[in-house]
Amino acid sequence: MKKTYHLCLSAGEEVMFRDVEDYNRGFNCFALALYNTDSTGLVESEMSTHYHQMIQSADPNAFMRNFRLSYGMYFNRKYHRSGKLGEKHHYTMEVVGYNHMIAAMSYVLRNALHHGVAPIPYAYPYSSVNSIFMKEMGKMPYDGMLDRRYYHRYISKAAHFPDNYVMNESGVFLRESVLDIPQVENLFVTPRSFNWHMTRKSSEEWESEQRRENDLPPINLSVIERGVSMNSQAEMLVNENGKSNYRRPSDMDICAEIDNNILPRYHKVSVYHLSRQERQQIAEYLYRVFHISESQIRRCLVM
Repeated sequence: MKKTYHLCLSAGEEVMFRDVEDYNRGFNCFALALYNTDSTGLVESEMSTHYHQMIQSADPNAFMRNFRLSYGMYFNRKYHRSGKLGEKHHYTMEVVGYNHMIAAMSYVLRNALHHGVAPIPYAYPYSSVNSIFMKEMGKMPYDGMLDRRYYHRYISKAAHFPDNYVMNESGVFLRESVLDIPQVENLFVTPRSFNWHMTRKSSEEWESEQRRENDLPPINLSVIERGVSMNSQAEMLVNENGKSNYRRPSDMDICAEIDNNILPRYHKVSVYHLSRQERQQIAEYLYRVFHISESQIRRCLVM
């Protein structure tokens, strides 16, 4: 019997999506894992260091094993890396009840806002937020579709997927062709209600609504972000109020500087091949030029 779960895989002090290709391949691996394990995808959000997923599955661990194996093989091959990608254990939480479901989906879709990388959820491209109520929210469907003969360029040649999966010219499956968007829209009821939940402030009232539904602990930021060390809860609440500096260099910006501009000067094929001394030299350069935090430098350089 399928149940609803919130899953979160964290890379710890490492970046698991370094460029656009990684984000696209990450979602493709997510889509294929859904099909391979007869699971249903609801909403998801890819962040540089972790991936939030809400699915309905009879075996969420089998789903995560499938996803981790396929994406980990891609990542290790691309960056000349070895070993398991991500922390040893992923976070799993069963979601029970309507109000818990709405809260969990809302927090997943607003993840970029809480981490200060987007001013509003809709401004972030690597989540399913813009696939919900597309027509009613004025979102235009993607026109440039890729011929199925070329899908193998962006997924394994041996991959199996259903006929309804459609890939755009950027090499990523359309989220609206993979996820059960009608179910999500039925839960939010109307575009206005959905938009309100995308801007709703974290509060005791929101938690009280969930407590009245069942005896389970309410879903909030601390529950959703369990195991993720990218930002503190206090920082995320500040970001929720629109007070973040979202124009600062993102992890992808810093990774691009490292991978495209710095590594060639060191004649290295990957950040994982840098020596400790070389990483320290690059860290000093990044701090001097970009004025970013030590934690961001460390995760982008895998220090």
